[in-house]
Amino acid sequence: MASGRSRTLTKLVVVALGMFGFGFALVPFYYKICAVTGINSGDEQSLVKNTQIDKSRWVTLQFDANTNEGLPWQFRTMQTSLKVHPGQLVQVEYEVVNNSNHAIVGQAVPSYGPARAGVFFKKIECFCFTPQKLAAGERRRMPVLFVLDPSMDKDLHTVTLSYTFFNTDPAAQAARLPEKMPRV
Repeated sequence: MASGRSRTLTKLVVVALGMFGFGFALVPFYYKICAVTGINSGDEQSLVKNTQIDKSRWVTLQFDANTNEGLPWQFRTMQTSLKVHPGQLVQVEYEVVNNSNHAIVGQAVPSYGPARAGVFFKKIECFCFTPQKLAAGERRRMPVLFVLDPSMDKDLHTVTLSYTFFNTDPAAQAARLPEKMPRV
C-alpha cells in the first residue's frame, strides 16, 4: 500500500513540475507567436514615443461627421476644430446615436481634405477600425487617437478629417441601389 502511495506522489510531483515547466515555456512561445503575427508588437507605442513634435508650425484640424442616407443614426463630432503641432498626440471624440427601434451595425469610413493629407494621419485608436453595433436608442462616444506625421508637407495648414457611417446590412445597401434600367 505504501508503495502505491509513493508512486502516486511521484506521479503528482512529476505532473506538477511538468506544468511548472510548461508555464515557463509559454512565455518565449508567446513572444514568438506575437513576432510572427505582428500582434502586440509595440509598433503603436513606438510611434508615440519616437515622434518629434514640430513646434515651429501649427496645423488646423477640422472634424466632420456624416451618415449615409438611410442610416437612422445621429453622428457628430464633439469638437469641430483644433490647432495642433505635427507630431503631437491628439485625441478627439465623436458621438453616435441609433435613433431606430432595432440594433444596427455600421462601419465608419474616413476621408481627408485635401486627400493627400491622409498619408500623414497615423491612427493609434479609431472606431473606424471595426464595425460598430448599436442597440436601439443607444448613444456612444468614440475616441480617435492619432498623430500627424511631422514630415507632413509644409504647405498643409488646414486639414479636414471626415467620417461617414454606412449601414453594413446587405439588405439596406441593396435597397439604396437604383433599379436597373429597362432594356430597349
